[in-house]
Amino acid sequence: MTRPALVQRARAYYDAIDGDDYDQLASLLAPSFVHDRPDRTIEGRGRFVQFMREERPQTDTTHPVDALYCRQEDSAVEPVDGDNMETAEVAARGRLLDADGERIVGFVDVFTFAGDDIERIETYTH
Repeated sequence: MTRPALVQRARAYYDAIDGDDYDQLASLLAPSFVHDRPDRTIEGRGRFVQFMREERPQTDTTHPVDALYCRQEDSAVEPVDGDNMETAEVAARGRLLDADGERIVGFVDVFTFAGDDIERIETYTH
């Protein structure tokens, strides 16, 4: 998958969450999807979609993305020992805003792709 396509899929992830489009969200994720965030780890596409639909503390939020960075196996960045360069990664830096547009938290999400599917997201907050 090309870099622009990976970035587009990362953006589509936020659009699906912010738009409450859970079918679209599910279509972006691998069946074995894992979301690792500071407060919990959610394993499995179905479980994650259920959490986003029914259990997240605030559903009326938005995720403005300030920057996206992409790394693929053809990247000029040299791999570190143990790096699997057969997968692609996109990092998104943004903010989680409440319904009034007030900042809840800043975040960096690191997306790992397997083909077209988002296989894993590691979330870092500040």
